[in-house]
Amino acid sequence: MIRKAKKGIKAIRIISAKAIRPFEEFFKMESSGGILLLIATVAALIWANSPWKPFYDALFGAKFTVGFDGLALSKPLILWINDGLMAIFFLVVGLEIKREIVAGELSSIRKAALPVGAAVGGMVVPALIFTWFNAGSDAISGWGIPMATDIAFALGCISLIGRSVPRNLALFLTALAIVDDIGAVLVIALFYTAHISVKALAAALIVALILFIGCKLKVQKISFYLILGGVLWLAILKSGIHATIAGVILGMLIPVESDSQEASVLHKLEHSLHPWVTYLIMPVFALANAGVEINLGNLAGQLKTPVSLGIILGLFLGKQIGIVGLSYIMVRAKLAVLPRDVHWRHIYGAGILGGIGFTMSLFIASLAFINPDLLSTAKIAIITGSAVSATVGMIFLRLAGRERDSQKAERTQEIRARV
Repeated sequence: MIRKAKKGIKAIRIISAKAIRPFEEFFKMESSGGILLLIATVAALIWANSPWKPFYDALFGAKFTVGFDGLALSKPLILWINDGLMAIFFLVVGLEIKREIVAGELSSIRKAALPVGAAVGGMVVPALIFTWFNAGSDAISGWGIPMATDIAFALGCISLIGRSVPRNLALFLTALAIVDDIGAVLVIALFYTAHISVKALAAALIVALILFIGCKLKVQKISFYLILGGVLWLAILKSGIHATIAGVILGMLIPVESDSQEASVLHKLEHSLHPWVTYLIMPVFALANAGVEINLGNLAGQLKTPVSLGIILGLFLGKQIGIVGLSYIMVRAKLAVLPRDVHWRHIYGAGILGGIGFTMSLFIASLAFINPDLLSTAKIAIITGSAVSATVGMIFLRLAGRERDSQKAERTQEIRARV
């Protein structure tokens, strides 16, 4: 009987280890990627404010043409990065979303309730704050900028804090950020589309239908999905909807079912692409988009503009209010429960770190503002709001972790004294 119990416990541990392993790999990669993203951002700011700024502008403004006569795409390098490379980033986002829905933190109503509710609050409140400051002005189109949470930076901050933060908090923040990404994708598709080409959109729908059939038939050839994904990207680009949406659609139409989860097309593709996205695409995006010229004499004035206030306060305060507020309401209403070992101080710390918008915020800003002055102001505000959120969030969680460790030590001493 005892042997059977021991075997059962061992089996549970093995299953738990297998279930948590994909997240452990994801966490390590995103954490180191967040640090690399920070280095690329600092490099872009130094470059854009140095004597070599003309070279920076010329490099990312240089036009590149791909194709043949009558069938060619000609775009500046920065658009190849934002429309092309970022489509691969969004493909990985789509794969992550599907993985979480099928077998992760969003796979059941009980698991998904808290991060989904927190993410919705963390999107709505920042958007309302920005709208409050910019209602009636041309800048109102930027309402989607402070809605985003940068998962790489946020998990990077948690990794820097150390073991004093419960691992379940990282799981909660990851699920929250993924739901946040879903919201950002919907916002881009619905509100940042200038015009629609019906023919190109029809072509995209046909390709998506073929991919859907392939997914249902469990086609295991990665080339099938990548070739049709390229066609889907081109059709969506020509349709007027932002081309990066093709990445998310493709990711959601790749099968996760196989003999084992690790043998699935989704796992193989995510495992192959994730390092490229983390260590190359996102840093290149940051290098190309974070290079804003900062005039120290005018900086204080820029940070006081309605656009800056809407973004900074939306990211720093709006995220806290939305994430913590809706989480509290859902738990009190018994619609959700706190993860194991996670207390309200941890949720509040996660709410602060949720204000790290960066990658997705910069991306939405590039879609929202054509005016270079507004875009420049928005970038400075995004970097400022994200930096403040990261710094305050890490300090808060570090102090909360020390309090938790101190309480554990006191309980241990009490137990020893009784013995």
